[in-house]
Amino acid sequence: MALKHAVLAALLGGEYSGYQLTKIFDVGVSNFWYAAPQQLYAELTRLEADGLITGREVVQKGRPNKRVFTVTEAGLGELTAFAAAPAKPLLIRDDLVVKVHAVDRLDPAPVIAQLRERAREAAAKLDLFRQILARLRGDLDEETFLREGEHVGPYLSCLAGCRLERETHDWCLQTARTLTERAARTEGRTP
Repeated sequence: MALKHAVLAALLGGEYSGYQLTKIFDVGVSNFWYAAPQQLYAELTRLEADGLITGREVVQKGRPNKRVFTVTEAGLGELTAFAAAPAKPLLIRDDLVVKVHAVDRLDPAPVIAQLRERAREAAAKLDLFRQILARLRGDLDEETFLREGEHVGPYLSCLAGCRLERETHDWCLQTARTLTERAARTEGRTP
């Protein structure tokens, strides 16, 4: 997947400015794609030049004008081709997991602290995703929404984010607990 596909998918939700898109990526898309604001602005420029999105200027009183973007038919065609292509396997590149992998030869204290911090971050993201799910669902219960609701794609991808953050939270706490217990046993030994 390229950043362009994530941007096109995010723009399917409506007409957004670059600033609004950075907020969407920061909250709703961050569970499957991270992009810095400058990457998003550069990608919007490329997508517009390639005819995959179209932009228009919105005049605002008392604020600078802004450009808002929507997906074109060509952009929808690009997403259609992307959706039909075989998905690549999930790749994980996580420096904290590398630290855990090497912890047998390291002082575990900083790794334990980072695991606990990551668990706090995962819990906060999980709360945020739950709020997004509730907003998307509106007055419907989850089963009814999944069967009859509009915009089920963002809901399902947010559910994936919830599962990822829940698993991350649990793994981090369990790993921190294991390392803490092992460190306590090691410190209790006499040479």
